[in-house]
Amino acid sequence: MVRFTVLASGSKGNCSLLSTGSTRILVDAGLSCRELFRRMRQVDEDPASLDAIVITHEHSDHIQGMATTARRLGIPVYLSEGTHREWVRQITPRKRITYAEWLADYRERQSRKPDSAAPEDAGREAADLPISLEAGAEPVPPDCGEPEAGEEPVATKDAQAAKADPAALPDVRYFRPGESFRIGNIDVSPFTIPHDAADPVGFVFGSAGVRVAVATDLGYVPPNVAAQLQRCDLLMIESNHDLEMLRDGPYPWSVKQRVLSRVGHLSNDAAADFLEQTYDGSATWVILAHLSESNNLPELARISAERALAGKPSLLGNRLLLAAQDQPLDPIAF
Repeated sequence: MVRFTVLASGSKGNCSLLSTGSTRILVDAGLSCRELFRRMRQVDEDPASLDAIVITHEHSDHIQGMATTARRLGIPVYLSEGTHREWVRQITPRKRITYAEWLADYRERQSRKPDSAAPEDAGREAADLPISLEAGAEPVPPDCGEPEAGEEPVATKDAQAAKADPAALPDVRYFRPGESFRIGNIDVSPFTIPHDAADPVGFVFGSAGVRVAVATDLGYVPPNVAAQLQRCDLLMIESNHDLEMLRDGPYPWSVKQRVLSRVGHLSNDAAADFLEQTYDGSATWVILAHLSESNNLPELARISAERALAGKPSLLGNRLLLAAQDQPLDPIAF
């Protein structure tokens, strides 16, 4: 049996669970460790049974609980090398100093040398200054909090490792888009998607003859993505925003441009166009995901998709669901 459920979907956190009789994997970990465990229990899944985490990209709403969950359970994390490098860069503490502070330090160091460097060297070296945290700031590693009833406390060595290195993971395994790999009895096929991240991917999962496709956080549906989303039994696709709500909404214009761009997010209209014009209609279940709380309404996303599906009699057998931010979907079993 293959089971799939969306534990959370939206701008505050994204996480799904795919399980078979012997293998359980998380698709993204955008919830805190504690909340992720709580939602797994809501759908009758034991967090201790997880075998791996697979990551689509490094944005915080997809990765914020990854490290803590992986360390807590001692499970591997599968992600692309580009995604891993960018995540490590983001959370590694580095000191931020002003140019005046750097120049004072530079002059002091040069005064100790017999031959001081030319003044113009200072400006050239200043261009290489790192940009990161404010001076003295250190990231606080995430924490599952105090263990709940029946839970084992986090191992001391894991907590110490996290404090010493917030990027520490028990096991990192790289994949490349376009190259399939296997976790237990689940085949995993990552494919490149257009989004403003280091190396973003979607996934097609296969087990026992069942194919599950996950494609969120994409600005449009290029041919390579459309090809991956055919012949699937379950399709989870983004329906992020209503165009008019986004244009009239509270976001700054720069953010609106980013969302509307070809590396932003898929609108209701764009998702409907794909379902009506390109989608082959093979999925028993279609899940609309990553709905914006500020720039969309579930009713608008549903109406757009229903109209697209109604346009082709062959698509009427699809069952349409909307993933939510605040609660998991009921598991879908094959």
